[in-house]
Amino acid sequence: MSEWQLTETFRTTSGDVRWDALGQPGQDPVVLLHGTPFSSYVWRAVARSLARRHQVFVWDMPGYGASQMFADQDVSLAAQARVFTELLAYWGLEEPLVVAHDFGGAVSLRAHLLHGARYRALALVDPVALAPWGSPFFRLVGRNSEVFEQLPPALHHALVREYMSSASSPGLHPAVLDRLVRPWLGDLGQAAFYRQIAQADQLYTDEVQGRYGEISIPTLVCWGENDAWIPVAKGRELAARIPGAQLELIAGAGHLVQEDAPAELTAALIAFLQHPR
Repeated sequence: MSEWQLTETFRTTSGDVRWDALGQPGQDPVVLLHGTPFSSYVWRAVARSLARRHQVFVWDMPGYGASQMFADQDVSLAAQARVFTELLAYWGLEEPLVVAHDFGGAVSLRAHLLHGARYRALALVDPVALAPWGSPFFRLVGRNSEVFEQLPPALHHALVREYMSSASSPGLHPAVLDRLVRPWLGDLGQAAFYRQIAQADQLYTDEVQGRYGEISIPTLVCWGENDAWIPVAKGRELAARIPGAQLELIAGAGHLVQEDAPAELTAALIAFLQHPR
């Protein structure tokens, strides 16, 4: 399996962000946002495909993947939306195409509605966007993060693997699962894993949920039909709230559509990004 590396660094108040760009400079820009507890690695196949016609920007949010992790780090949705807005300015992207998954969907929506980030079009893939959200496990960990941080490393490793696995409907390749789990291991990674759950407050989507009707850019909502984390009914509700939004359901895919159905998702994204309406 080919390695995925981010070679550039952008410094923010929430920590150093690792990022990279694929494709030729000057091509129509696309920015990809990952969700939690993932990283830009989940976009590798889609990013390489889109880079044939676009300059594709990928990044790991502070506290995730290859980006910096440290004690008391602010990795909340509010912080990530500010960082994303700063990144767009740093990259010089005034109106890029944006594709966002899960938690990244909330980040892109907050940046657009609260911070004035402008996009030419927005594709949301199984996003965290509508209340109520968070599985019973997610809420349990959020309320008891300090206890979970003290789990023996072997138990923590097993918990993260099981949790990650549940994001896929057909199941993840063992090598992919290993790569997704890796950033959350060790003392630094274990603390960071529970920190990001503890800070995932629904308040941050409540602040923008009532404003989805203000979104006037072309919007595509993609959803895995077998998503066990966020039911497909949320996809239909979100598409109905955004004026003119298209809804694309991906058969056989769970929450982690990029891994379960990369070809189908890429085809839907290419069709939308080439002719957003």
